[in-house]
This record gives sequence, C-alpha cells and structure tokens, in this order.
Amino acid sequence: MPAPTSSRTLWKGAISFGLVHIPVTLHSATAENRMKFNLLDKSTMTRVGNQQVNKNTGEATAREEIVKGFEVEKDQFVVLSPDEIKAALPRSTQTIDIEAFVDREQIAAVYFNKPYYVSPAGKGGQKPFALLRETLKRTGKVGIAKVVISTKQHLAMLIPHGNGLALNLLRWSDEVRDTAGLAWPDESVTVSAAELKMAEQLVDAMAGDWQPDLFHDEFREKLMALVEEKSREGGLRTVAPVPGEDVQPTAEVIDLTELLRRSLKGNAKTPAAAPAAAKKTAGKREEAAANDEAVPLKKAAARKSPATARASAKPASRRKAG
Repeated sequence: MPAPTSSRTLWKGAISFGLVHIPVTLHSATAENRMKFNLLDKSTMTRVGNQQVNKNTGEATAREEIVKGFEVEKDQFVVLSPDEIKAALPRSTQTIDIEAFVDREQIAAVYFNKPYYVSPAGKGGQKPFALLRETLKRTGKVGIAKVVISTKQHLAMLIPHGNGLALNLLRWSDEVRDTAGLAWPDESVTVSAAELKMAEQLVDAMAGDWQPDLFHDEFREKLMALVEEKSREGGLRTVAPVPGEDVQPTAEVIDLTELLRRSLKGNAKTPAAAPAAAKKTAGKREEAAANDEAVPLKKAAARKSPATARASAKPASRRKAG
C-alpha cells in the first residue's frame, strides 16, 4: 500500500508563466522506507558517531579549522570562503518559472530525479490551477521550469497527476552521462520475424495493469521480520546514553478514576499542567519553515529547554537528520 499522505508544506510560492500567477505549495510525494542502522560499540553498546578526521594524521579536526576546496586538478584545490559561496547562491523568486512547454515523450526517464505534489494555496488559486492542469492534459505537454528550493536551483517538469499537478525535479544535462562507448547493439544486430513474434506473444501473456501494491521490497521485509523475531525472543539491548545527555524520565501515569474521585471531594490537584505545556511545545516544534526541503531534527531538539524535555510523555526517539 502507498505511504501515508504528507500534509506538511515544504515550499510556498507560485507557478508563473506569461502573466499567469498561481499560488501553490509543494508537498513530498515519496517516503524513504529503507532500513537505517545506527553504529554501536558491541562491547559497551554506546553509539559511535561520525568525526571529521585528518586523513594524513588520523586526528580529529576542529570545525573552525575546516575550509571548503574545489579540486581543479589532481591534488590541486581552490579554496572558497563561506561568503564567496553565499554570494553565488541563486536568488529565490518564490516562483516555479515555466520557461517552455514540451511533449511529455521527449523527456527521457534518466532525467527524472525527485517528485513533489503541487497543491493550490488558498481558494483563489483553485480555478487557475485547474485550468493549467486541464490544459496540460488536453495538449499532452508538460511545463519545463526553474525553481529554487532550499537555496538550490533546480530544473523541473510540471505534469498533470490525477486531480492535481506533480513537480518532478530533473537532472541538468551535464548530470546525465553520455552513452558513447557502451556495448549497445546497433543496426547490424537483427532479429527474425519469428523471434519477434514469439517475444510479442510472451509480452502479451505477461501484460497487465500497473499495480504497485503487488511489488514489495523483499530485503526490507525480511530484515523487519528478523528484527521483530529477535525483539520477541529478548534480543533487545539498551544503548548507553551519551555523556552529558539528560535521560528523560517517563511521565507520571495519570489515573483518571482517581482524578475524578479527588475532584468530587473538592481536592482536584491534577498534574495536567505538564502535559499541556508539553503539547504546546510540541505544537511549536511541528511548525515547518517554508522553502526548506527538510528541517534538521537536531536543531529542533536543541531548542528544547530542560523543563520542556522533562515534561515530555516519553523520550524522543533519535533520528538522523534528513
């Protein structure tokens, strides 16, 4: 079955072509379901992190001592400062600027990179959004556009998708490799009419409708089954906390019957303030910043005050930043 719908807005702006301006939002169209493992020390069950290490000395290098260099030739680098890199960043126009309409069949699959769902922003954008969608359907065209998402400029294809639109980020031409030198069969390699007929019959016999639910990631399913089996058999092991990191205690379990009994006696001392504060803080953390493809979870965790952390119902699970 497909991944659940994401209502989180990753980008706010508008589709622009000619004098047409359609307010829209972008939403992730895919979900990452691959197995993610943490690195652990098998003897102490403590986490093992990544470290910036000098490849010559093997020693860790402080962040402030690291610069960014571009290799022009073998072992020959040009160093660029953060200000120089910042000055070269593309200017965000908050628009998906359609520069051309082309036939869908003209775009090879190797150019497809990452899809997003496009949704109209507000009631005012509903009709022009529907007009663009229907126009693309009737003409068989797609819009080729440029868009800046999270400080990076992308080439993109705007295409009808059901009742809406999808924006598929495309690879630039210099990112698609040339096929010269590959051992592809040329015109000198021929197939007979009989061979072609048998191949067509085989294709017809295996033909059917596209049903993505019929196909599964068997490797992931086998690993998940193994994880569940080992968990049931007592294979869970506790990871030692990182030094200096507060271990968040489990929140007090509220007995609703006891609260009601105390309330009837006129002595209602409910511990509801802490859960309310935690809920309010969680709501703030869930606000997504516009124009960001992903908000690093570590930054969100850093904004937690100790008081808020103690008010949480249960420890926040660690996740890698996207």
